[in-house]
Amino acid sequence: MAKYSESDTYKMIKFWMIPVVIVLIFFLVQKAATGLIIVGVSLFLALALRPLVRKVNNLFNHLFGTSKKHQTASAVMAYIIVVAIIGAIVAIVGPVVVNETAKFVAHFPETFQNTFGGWDGVNAFGRSIGIADLQAQINNGISDISNNILGILGNNLMSSVGGIADIATKIGLSLILTLLMLLQGPELLNQLWDSLDDRKGNQKAVNVARRVVSKMAGVVSTYVSKQVTVAILDGTVAAALVFILSLIFGFSQSLALPMGMITMTFYLIPMFGQFIGGTLVSLILVFSNPLAGAIFAVIYIVYAQVENNVIAPKIQGDALQLQALVILGAIVIGMYMFGLLGAIISVPIAGCIKVLVEEFPNIRALRE
Repeated sequence: MAKYSESDTYKMIKFWMIPVVIVLIFFLVQKAATGLIIVGVSLFLALALRPLVRKVNNLFNHLFGTSKKHQTASAVMAYIIVVAIIGAIVAIVGPVVVNETAKFVAHFPETFQNTFGGWDGVNAFGRSIGIADLQAQINNGISDISNNILGILGNNLMSSVGGIADIATKIGLSLILTLLMLLQGPELLNQLWDSLDDRKGNQKAVNVARRVVSKMAGVVSTYVSKQVTVAILDGTVAAALVFILSLIFGFSQSLALPMGMITMTFYLIPMFGQFIGGTLVSLILVFSNPLAGAIFAVIYIVYAQVENNVIAPKIQGDALQLQALVILGAIVIGMYMFGLLGAIISVPIAGCIKVLVEEFPNIRALRE
């Protein structure tokens, strides 16, 4: 009869422990998914703010002399600047969109009569394309859409308060963690490298790790800074175009700044954001003047082609050196995993994975 040795028992325990540990880790990660996402978003924001922190720090050093205290002040100042800009965008854009929508609803009959000739003009167009009751079909479609919207709002009314509170809590935690990472992150990272350096035989591994982490942080910072630069340019052009159209068609010139902010904000979403922002601005302008909205759409599409093929490549300089297929694949995966947030952070994450692939031979050489 065969006897089990201690080594056989150890191998059997090790064999069964591996899948148990994997399942346990998966369970814990799933439970902590929301917290991990908040921490990840905060880390992304902290890395994205690094270029601004450095510029503010250089300004402080130039004005007041070099000091370590300036690093803390620079991080706080950069954080305040970004939060203030985001707050200003929300405070300016939100009321404008609501007011323009309300104004459009109030003046819809007049706009409808001037643009389409009223229902007589719509019915005449319907008869010309073989639809005798176009007015009735449009009314039925609008009624169905309204009923569906009211049903959705009624079903979600009770849960909306809790959802808003949950979103506000997550945003608050992300902002607090971002500030703490800006203030304490560099010091904690330096302490980690110092503790690893103290161990014998770890110097090469620490050097590789520091290089990989530095490259990945540089990928995020570079991508965000370049993307923000082009977004500001895009928003400036859109605002100028809306201002010029307001002088021609006589609608409110105060729309220029909010419309520029809309296009600037949505441009930060890779690939699709520019289209979404331009479409929203065109629709809002249609509320004031349909012809102005159409002209904006045409001119913005032409400018977008010039920007995407000439201006943006020169500013961004192909910073991440990723192929279009990789970028689109990363956006699709990120969007379906984490929604809009995933679409925004997917490209720099793909750049970080590229760094790991490039450094894999060095990592493998350490193990050997």
